Amino acid sequence: MTKQEKSTKILVQVHPSAKRNEILRFENGIWHLKIAAPPVEGKANKELVDFLSEVLKVSKSRISIEKGATSRKKLIAVEGMTEADIHEHFKTA
Repeated sequence: MTKQEKSTKILVQVHPSAKRNEILRFENGIWHLKIAAPPVEGKANKELVDFLSEVLKVSKSRISIEKGATSRKKLIAVEGMTEADIHEHFKTA
């Protein structure tokens, strides 16, 4: 994770077309997340942002996909949260 300006960036590995949305694990600096939506026409990306918004308790407008929109590995920016805040929310989700 890196902090730049007022946003914290996290690396995620998305596993699309899962039965449900869930956080699997944190390994080698990457969060592994299952997302229920298929990787078709941006559906998995939209579901990822929705899920992160719910878990982190922030508005969707504060979450953006910085890199990897067409990849399973993504760099996500979360405005107004620290790395510690994000870890805490993920661990209690």
